[in-house]
Parts: sequence; structure tokens; C-alpha cells
Amino acid sequence: MDELLINGESIPPGTSTTLELPLPHLYTRTPMTMPVHVRRGRRAGPSLFVCAAVHGDELNGVEIIRRLMKRRALSRIRGTIIAVPFVNVYGVIDRSRYLPDRRDLNRSFPGSGRGSLAARLADLFMNEIVAHCTHGIDLHTGALHRGNLPQVRGNLDDEETLRLAGLFGVPVLINADLRDGSLREAAAARGIPMLLYEAGEALRFDEVSIRAGVQGILNVMRGLDMLAPTRGRKRPTHEPFVARSSAWVRAPASGIFRGTVSLGAHVKNNELLGTIAEPVSDTESEVRASRGGIVIGRSNLPLVLEGEALFHIAGFEDLREVAEQVEEFQSSHEEEIESGGEPGIV
Repeated sequence: MDELLINGESIPPGTSTTLELPLPHLYTRTPMTMPVHVRRGRRAGPSLFVCAAVHGDELNGVEIIRRLMKRRALSRIRGTIIAVPFVNVYGVIDRSRYLPDRRDLNRSFPGSGRGSLAARLADLFMNEIVAHCTHGIDLHTGALHRGNLPQVRGNLDDEETLRLAGLFGVPVLINADLRDGSLREAAAARGIPMLLYEAGEALRFDEVSIRAGVQGILNVMRGLDMLAPTRGRKRPTHEPFVARSSAWVRAPASGIFRGTVSLGAHVKNNELLGTIAEPVSDTESEVRASRGGIVIGRSNLPLVLEGEALFHIAGFEDLREVAEQVEEFQSSHEEEIESGGEPGIV
């Protein structure tokens, strides 16, 4: 196996360690570091990075990585996994999406060692983490007060990315364009297939999203032959479907919003999704679906302004079949949670 050198430290095959990448300290002279977990197998194989909190308020991924790195299955890994629970450490401390200078780290890649704080953080991550990897998974949630149905996004025109997205185990896949300055774009420029897992809401843990994320990463690792196939009872598999397109339904007026459909709901064109009431009168405005599809994102905030995004609806060729898969996906995880059981992962 090739030598793995991170921050000047050599990590030999068959070992695991936690490193601290030094970051610019605070103006109080408080030291700052980016924690990095590394586990290397004795046998050669792919190198996978898994990262969370590129946006500092998106926390489900932090818990996904914590649970992932505790799995006994990783003791038998082929290749290497590099897991970074906090990429935007500054944002995590501030409970903020952005860096202290209000820059979005996910619009700052590949970065520069001589640029802004965001550019330097991006440059460090690319050179110390991404440069050593063959594949990547970036963990995200919806924005503040906005929840996302568990979904995988990626450049699904790429065969390897599509294959891995299908293995992840969530029913909804989004063929997403590369955005300028994003980690996905920077990874693609290096020829690294990468998935983006979106699930839940900023600053909130969602148990279904977390469990599906842990299971999905392990599914991908098995698809890369980094882990052996599962033995014994297997979890239900959920057939993935690629959305043809998606669009947001926006508030027709300002006021108090009451939504009547949940994430994962199958809605028809012009179906009533909720109402917006003026707080000091009897005036109400209806919020109706602009298309048929599956609700993959929605606002959870009852106070809305005209034009705000309320429901994200994705369209599919076979809506009925997708709706059945989404319902099965949600119910299987909810039943597992209610029973007090852990995901079937060893």
C-alpha cells in the first residue's frame, strides 16, 4: 500500500488514529484544529473520505460520522477511510452555516493558501484530505428551519457516481449540476466520484436521517469492496429513483403558514399543501402544488414572507412506485427506532 502522509504524520496500513490539522487561531489566540479520523486496512483498496459540517450548522453528519467510526465492521476494512466530522470548525462553534467572515465554505473550493480564511480552509482540506482519496461522501442537511427528505445528489451522468448513489439505499436520487466553488466541483476536477447526502434540518438531529446515513455509507463501502458483504439477516433494500426535475413552491403571500403535507408525501398537481393566514384578519391564501411529485424538502417555519420557498417537489416518471418506496423507507426506519433496535450493521 502507498504511504499515507497527513500533516506530516505517516499512517501505516493496519492502524487507526485521530489527527488534528492546525487552523488559523482565533483573535483571542485560542488554538483551532480540524479533527480527522483515519482507519487503514492491512489490505490495499480504495480511499474514501467522509466529511460533515462544511456548513457549520448542519449537524446530522457529525453524528453519522461518530456512529460510523464505532462500527466493528471497520476493523476488517480494505483500503482507507478518512472521516472529518467538522470541516467548518469555526461555523460549528458559532452554530452558523458560514465562516466568521460570512463566506460560504462550499463556494470557496479548491481554495488557496494565500486567500481568505475560507479559501485557506478549502485549500487545506483539498491538499490534506481529498488529495489522498479515490472517492468521497459529503454529508449535509437542509438549511435553518428547512427539512430535507433523505436523498443523494451527485453527477449521475457519471457511471461510477450513479452506481454508488444507487447503492446508498435511499429512494430519491437527484442529478445535480456542479456548483462553482463547491467541494463536489473540486473533487470532480480531480476525477474523484463523490456523493452528497442531504437529510434533515440544520441545528437538529433527525434519527431516521442519521441511521440512513450510517447505513448508506456502509453500503457504499461494500460496493467499493472496502467491506465484506453482510451475513445473516439483511435490511430491506429500497429501489432508488432519479428525479427528472424539481422545483420549489413559494409563498403567494406573507403571514402565518400552516403546512398540511409532510416530507415524502406524494402530491398531485394543484393539490392543497397548506394555507397562509393574515394574523389580524380572516384573509387566507392557499398554497397549492405547481406540479405532481414527491415532497423532498419543506419549510418548518410558520412565519413566512411572500416569495419564500415552502415545499420542494421532485418529479419522477413512475410517481406511484416512488411513493411506495419512500413510504417503505420511512416506515422501516421508524419501526426500528420505536422497537429500540440498532441498525443491522456489524
